[in-house]
Amino acid sequence: MAADGTLVVWDEALLGYDMGDHPLDPVRVELTIALARSLGVLDRSGVELVAPKPADAAALTRVHRPDYVEAVRAAPDDPFFSGWGLNTPDNPVFDRMHDAGALVCGATLAAAEAVWHGHATRAVNVAGGLHHAMPARAAGFCVYNDPAVAIARLLDLGAERIAYIDIDVHHGDGVQAIFYDDPRVLTVSLHETPLALFPGTGFPEETGGKKAEGSAVNIAFPPGTGDAGWLRAFHAVVPSVLRAFRPQLLVTQCGADSHRLDPLADLRLSVDGQRAAHLALRALADELCEGRWVATGGGGYALVEVVPRTWTHLLATATGEPIAPATLTPLDWRALARSRRPDHEVPLRMTDDADVSFAPWQPEGEPDAVDRAIMATRKAVFPLLGLDPHDPRD
Repeated sequence: MAADGTLVVWDEALLGYDMGDHPLDPVRVELTIALARSLGVLDRSGVELVAPKPADAAALTRVHRPDYVEAVRAAPDDPFFSGWGLNTPDNPVFDRMHDAGALVCGATLAAAEAVWHGHATRAVNVAGGLHHAMPARAAGFCVYNDPAVAIARLLDLGAERIAYIDIDVHHGDGVQAIFYDDPRVLTVSLHETPLALFPGTGFPEETGGKKAEGSAVNIAFPPGTGDAGWLRAFHAVVPSVLRAFRPQLLVTQCGADSHRLDPLADLRLSVDGQRAAHLALRALADELCEGRWVATGGGGYALVEVVPRTWTHLLATATGEPIAPATLTPLDWRALARSRRPDHEVPLRMTDDADVSFAPWQPEGEPDAVDRAIMATRKAVFPLLGLDPHDPRD
């Protein structure tokens, strides 16, 4: 494919990451791909769909302990299995769990390798983004940490500066922990405050290990933050830290659970605000990385109402022209969505009719709760990157 094209890594086998009666329902991924296909996003010029291969043991154990990988393999055969964060309500054991997790990792690996080797400028795995998994523990619906596996591969291929941006409503704790002492990886997470939400980490004071100070950036939003506050904070922090770090490639986790309809969290973004975030990420990749951008999915539990629209906007942003917000959802997609989840409301348009304008951050005046969150992050990490926390130009 052309080097300026986009790779979309997809195969129906990725729907095998299925925990049963559980919030992380693969129907959200199925409906995303169906919506993107019905709107013609996957048929655009320069777009190539490829099926992934499972990540092998060498790739997985670059991040995860070998004994943990063996435990994941063994767990489905033992009805009394316990330990390693598995066989819990968040991470129930399911048949072929290792194979399903390895395939998700393989998909994100394929995306990262294609971009690094110049086979594509951008690449997307909407089934990925399992950012909570730790080296020896499943957590937060995540068995293997596919963004971390892909970042480790990029480092092994010679990357010197990788920026990971996580816009899921939950802190990207696994990726941060895995690279906390590695100055080659900048992790930036925008999430609901850990005082109110799992996993209880992601405070502004978490700024990287002793050998990598300034390599972790955390914006912790108060519950109820909407589009205007979220976007103000993003633009008050993320462009500055990325420009200081000068990444060669962007890896992003684009969880859709910051939406106001999400049942597991309490931010108040719209599909339009999430679309604006994707556009901002693409613009930063274009400005700083010659467009090189690896995007994954992540959380998102409004399975019909939100996730398919938000991630179709992500796919459109990565593959070319953004979808106009007022675009109607196709009739065939609505029928599929109703057949899959007849108890859910099927959206008729690709928008929530939200105003995504925002006032840029300024250090003067009476700060609101979001402004205080912005300043906490800027004070904690900006000096470590040679930036002035009080100067809005930084």
